[in-house]
Amino acid sequence: MLSLDKQNELREQFRQMHPDWRPATEVYADLVRAHCRPAGRLLDVGCGRGGLVEQLDHPLAQVVGIDPDWASLREHRLDLPRVAALSDALPFAPASFDVAFASWVLEHLERPHRTFRALSRVLKPGGVFVFITPNGRHPLAWANRGLGRFSRLQGRLVAQLYGRQPDDTFPTYYRANTAVALEKLCAASGLILDELYTIPDPTYLAFNKPVFHLMGWFETHLPPAYRLHLVGVCRKETSK
Repeated sequence: MLSLDKQNELREQFRQMHPDWRPATEVYADLVRAHCRPAGRLLDVGCGRGGLVEQLDHPLAQVVGIDPDWASLREHRLDLPRVAALSDALPFAPASFDVAFASWVLEHLERPHRTFRALSRVLKPGGVFVFITPNGRHPLAWANRGLGRFSRLQGRLVAQLYGRQPDDTFPTYYRANTAVALEKLCAASGLILDELYTIPDPTYLAFNKPVFHLMGWFETHLPPAYRLHLVGVCRKETSK
């Protein structure tokens, strides 16, 4: 089984071999922090039981989490306001938030245009949406897209390979997971794709050292447009 702790250990090894490389999760966290202001209101889209919000030094009263899964909301590790809701029907007034962020959410959106429009509506002018998601052009995403049509099978495989609970595995669609798709979704929603980073990661199939080194070679030789992770910032346009 390839646990998260083991993956993180392998990431540190990869960083030592490639000093200029940083894990996508670090890039993502730094982007969210860079846009947080002391009085800013934050929206954690797909908050689950915690995650990045636990790493932010931000007043919890100014952070709202949304997730469609009641069990995750009940088991959240922080005492912050939480709402059971879908990302394509955010139950908030227009211009309510300065920053919205989503960790591993975009790949699960069946109708991403609704989510992007909803985010644009609840962001203040100049507000940002920061995300991390798999790159739909990476070969692993092609395989996962196929498995995502069989979520029960996918859940069992994920549980066996990575030690995650099957109930935490959701269908994948990858309809907001390329640069072209993101540009189109932003343009149709009053958002601007300000920043987009493609970041390699060789750890997802690294079940032994030879495979880890093989995946490291593979990831570093992929063209940038095909690297495993996408991390980006969408900004709401200001009134002219």
